[in-house]
Amino acid sequence: MKFTKFFIIIFAIFIIPLNVFADSALSTVVMEVNSGRILYSRDADSKRLIASITKIMTCIVTLENSSLEKVVTVGDEVLEMYGTNIYIEVSEKISIKDLLYGLMLRSGNDAAVVLAKNVFGSEEKFVMEMNKKAKELGMKNTKFSNPHGLDEDTKNYSTARDMAILSKYAYQNKIYREIVGTKKYSCKTNFKSYLWYNRMSLINNYKSCIGGKNGYTPSAGKTLVSLASEDDMVLSIVTLKDADLYNNHENMYKKYFNEYKLYTIIDKNNFIMDSNFIDSEVYIKKSFKYPLSEDELSSVSTVVKINNNYNEDEKIVGKIIIKFKEEEIGNIDIYRKINKKKDKNILQKFKNLFIR
Repeated sequence: MKFTKFFIIIFAIFIIPLNVFADSALSTVVMEVNSGRILYSRDADSKRLIASITKIMTCIVTLENSSLEKVVTVGDEVLEMYGTNIYIEVSEKISIKDLLYGLMLRSGNDAAVVLAKNVFGSEEKFVMEMNKKAKELGMKNTKFSNPHGLDEDTKNYSTARDMAILSKYAYQNKIYREIVGTKKYSCKTNFKSYLWYNRMSLINNYKSCIGGKNGYTPSAGKTLVSLASEDDMVLSIVTLKDADLYNNHENMYKKYFNEYKLYTIIDKNNFIMDSNFIDSEVYIKKSFKYPLSEDELSSVSTVVKINNNYNEDEKIVGKIIIKFKEEEIGNIDIYRKINKKKDKNILQKFKNLFIR
């Protein structure tokens, strides 16, 4: 009888699956950045307070509307800032570039209000531009009320999906990638010298991480938008209200980098079309890549549409439509090579005057 009980206990241990991964956030999105494909989501469209990941939009709006080398003078607006600051002082002269590094590496709330005032003249106008940009990007459930993310007086709301859209867009900006991927930065103003270390610790503790922005307020909880790259595939993870954010992100990166690879569906360098389809030499200008698991490879298909009734001056003569599970995920234009007639040289033209 004792042996039987012992056997049952051991058997139970082996049949109960180990939960090696559990998402600790209330809202999550894992997105492959170049394609925009969402590999995993959880409560992605619930509006939540976002704290300092607000500063991703602050950074992008600044990069797109101001010179990095512009030097500004710090005003009284910094006196009202609290929480995480870079501790710049009234009358201090500092460049937009240095403010952006202080904004993203140290989450400087004071840097945020100085940028807002000096890029568009006032915080109110700057916030209007933040919301305008959000609308342009299709961030349907986002509302910004300040450039820093503090939420005692004014509140910034967004969703995991919307912040993933913003992260995807921001990643296309080379300077943004350089800033958020920096581990240490130093600068000097007319008042003092600064040395800042990136407080988003995933960049120091996870080798594949290439940047991101963390945030926290008591009301929002812990928030994090991060980026990581392996084998030419770039993932961005957004978690809102995440008690174990860094471990959560690292575990999800390991999981989805392992399960998905970036496959080249159409290769511009190896594109050949049968002459039975078109009577001209054709080419494409870009390749098409998409993140897929091995099990999904058979679900990808392509449809080629050719127009043989083209005019002599037309370059685009067709299109390749790429589908995944019968849903279009991309398309590529097909171009016709046009052989331009070479003008006769001047000598030949001169000879022709005497040839009858």
